[in-house]
Amino acid sequence: MPSYAAPIRDMQFVLDEVLEVSKSDVPGYGVLEPDFTSAILDEAGKIARDVLAPLNAAGDREGCRLENGVVYTPTGFGDAFQAIKDGGWNGLDLPEEYGGQNLPYIMGTAVGEIFVSANMAFNMYQGLTHGAISAILAHGTEAQKATYLPKMVALDWTGTMNLTEPHCGTDLGLLRTKAEPQADGSYRITGQKIFISAGDHDLAENVIHLVLAKAPGGGEGTKGISLFIVPKFMVNADGTLGARNAVSVGKIEEKMGIHGNATCVMNYDGATGYLLGELHKGMRNMFTMMNEARLGVGLQGYAVAVAAYQNALAYAKDRLQGRAVTGAENPSGPADPLIVHPDIRRNLMDQKSFLEGARAFTFWGASLIDRAHRAGDAAAEGMVSLLTPVIKGFLTDKGFETAVNAQQVYGGHGYIEEQGMSQFARDARITMIYEGANGVQALDLVGRKLAQDGGKHVMAFFEMVKGFLKENEGEERLKTEFLDPLKAASKDLQAAGMFFMQNGMKNPNAALAGSYDFMHLFGLTCLGLMWARMAKAALAALDSGSSDAAFYETKLATGRYYMARHLPMTATHLARIQSGADLVMALPPEAF
Repeated sequence: MPSYAAPIRDMQFVLDEVLEVSKSDVPGYGVLEPDFTSAILDEAGKIARDVLAPLNAAGDREGCRLENGVVYTPTGFGDAFQAIKDGGWNGLDLPEEYGGQNLPYIMGTAVGEIFVSANMAFNMYQGLTHGAISAILAHGTEAQKATYLPKMVALDWTGTMNLTEPHCGTDLGLLRTKAEPQADGSYRITGQKIFISAGDHDLAENVIHLVLAKAPGGGEGTKGISLFIVPKFMVNADGTLGARNAVSVGKIEEKMGIHGNATCVMNYDGATGYLLGELHKGMRNMFTMMNEARLGVGLQGYAVAVAAYQNALAYAKDRLQGRAVTGAENPSGPADPLIVHPDIRRNLMDQKSFLEGARAFTFWGASLIDRAHRAGDAAAEGMVSLLTPVIKGFLTDKGFETAVNAQQVYGGHGYIEEQGMSQFARDARITMIYEGANGVQALDLVGRKLAQDGGKHVMAFFEMVKGFLKENEGEERLKTEFLDPLKAASKDLQAAGMFFMQNGMKNPNAALAGSYDFMHLFGLTCLGLMWARMAKAALAALDSGSSDAAFYETKLATGRYYMARHLPMTATHLARIQSGADLVMALPPEAF
């Protein structure tokens, strides 16, 4: 059975030495001293290792079941959920007035990586709840906050987001769920929603659904959509639970992966709902949940691969196969371990260099969210809005690829279920699809985010890279191996943006045909920036005489690999973008 150990040393490096969180002027960051953050991460790591990871494979095999209208989660999930509740983990970065600990979002992100790596399907129950809480915090009335948030923060109640319907996925303007106003100010919600993660279960006494529906007078398309709170059980004035609402589970979807999470078809048969936020502003309000969810899904994409990599690495060190071409390295044994072979090393280095870069990128994104929300920094808000589709799309594409690469290390044994590697690949696959399929993320990036606020956010990104290069141009140890590759990648990214500007207006397909390549070009450049920052921090630590020199030398070697072997792919993506739309659109539909 696969195992997992939280990579706390690397997390601390990113938090303390790359982002220097305790030195930040963001309100609340002053408490993030290394001793404090390591204590939190250590405790999360113990729960992940001892409670969550052992349930991952078992939950995958057993799955969830629906019997007589009740959804049952896999054996052991209830006790694990209670451990998360008892530790207050869901409220780590939520307001104290509702029972949270009010730590910065970046700490919730770091702990989230640990829990997702240990058991992605299980972590979704509280993860979806966190997103629902954020939406109610942002758009709810004081009465709604008082009614729902304390119970949801404590995980007595959980939350969901209900968007998709059988006939519409991304195109929510087609949704048919109706909201009929009632005399008491409530609404009757009628319709069907599908693919609802954690839609119902036996872990909490109530489930608070956030449901998109169309109320009268809103017009066609997405303009007519509103957002509603629809509890599974009605809540009495004194906070106790009342009658069952008219919402039920039609079935549990049979999926490729994340079997331990109950993905439900939800039927609303005149259920009582309450407007959340302004009428007919549901899409805007739901994006409060979706933006957080998309960063969380980007995290899922690489976090599952972290666990896969750890097991592949252990296997490569243990499994004896063949002899090193330069001579036996295990002469007393019948063969050498897999890790002596250059192609296995390439595979593992591909995994390691991506995962460590992805962690730094995601933590940086979380720090921008903190700066935006805690310090009211509009520039940080704009930057993270620009980067969200890159975090979601690029990290999940590469995360799935990394999980498959980890499976490949096992050879035929990786294809056998008892080894557990196939589960990592199956679980990671959904991250490329839900919360907006990655093609949609690419369209959002090129079609909306680049031009947002007159393009000032992407220009700010270029200026940030330029500033980093100029600030460190005198450091010869960085120049050839880190700064020059980063400069080349940034130029490729700028050239792609210029191509869109010159061609996108007269031929929109020219921009959209290159959008997926642009998302990956942007992601590669962001990881290049992260590796350059990490290299700078590693050199500083070595210069200071750190007793952990091996860690920093390993960090530099891994960064050099990424910059030399992966970052040059920006030129390939640029060439594909500049080939335009004609080749993409050449065939009529009937010719396919």
